[in-house]
Amino acid sequence: MAVLFTIITFFSTLLGGLASIRYKDKIHLILGFTAGVILGLVAFDILPEIFDLTKKTSITPKLPMIALVVGFLIFHVLEKTLLIHHAQEESYPKHHHPSVGIMSSLALIGHSFFDGVGIGLGFQVSPAIGILVAIAVIGHDFADGLNTGSLMLVNKNNLKRTLTFIFGDAIAPVMGAISTLFFSLPDSYLVIYLGFFAGFLLYIGLEDILPEAHEKYFSFKTVLLTIFGAVFIYAVTLFT
Repeated sequence: MAVLFTIITFFSTLLGGLASIRYKDKIHLILGFTAGVILGLVAFDILPEIFDLTKKTSITPKLPMIALVVGFLIFHVLEKTLLIHHAQEESYPKHHHPSVGIMSSLALIGHSFFDGVGIGLGFQVSPAIGILVAIAVIGHDFADGLNTGSLMLVNKNNLKRTLTFIFGDAIAPVMGAISTLFFSLPDSYLVIYLGFFAGFLLYIGLEDILPEAHEKYFSFKTVLLTIFGAVFIYAVTLFT
């Protein structure tokens, strides 16, 4: 059952990735929307789940918050190290390099894999919980595909490589769900993973995607789409 639902996420992610290619001339609008989606995902989905799990497991909330900060700082250090290595100082603020897009996309593919794991583990608890988790994942996996394509293109990767990573992001949840047929994850470990992943998402949204959306010129449409992205995820989590 879990694998069947992740097949839907495959097409949801794939459509999001293809949209980022088809409408790349409006990339600033897409990036504005995805920044709002990421903010909403952290605020309305991941953090509430962390708080619920800390109550359930009696783990101090400081532990996943430490993981959040560590996730943010690790990606910050890795990305800036790559940028410094590849860029000259005078061009650093506006420099883009394919390896940055690849690293970002690999992290998103890792997240998509764990989306599939989340669906699989949800079905281990009960079919009802599994379906609810799957609906939430399907709702935001379109944006995951959008993010993957956008990050690859904005960092000057070619179309063939971009499509390869979009496909990798699309197939990752299916592989994640399949993996849960062979293990179960205690809540005490899951809460740490969620904290770490929230930190990574905040970095991507605040330091990469949102600044890029406004790099060339200010647009009220971009601002409104950022707000809409956050509201969209709120609506998804509200009904799921």
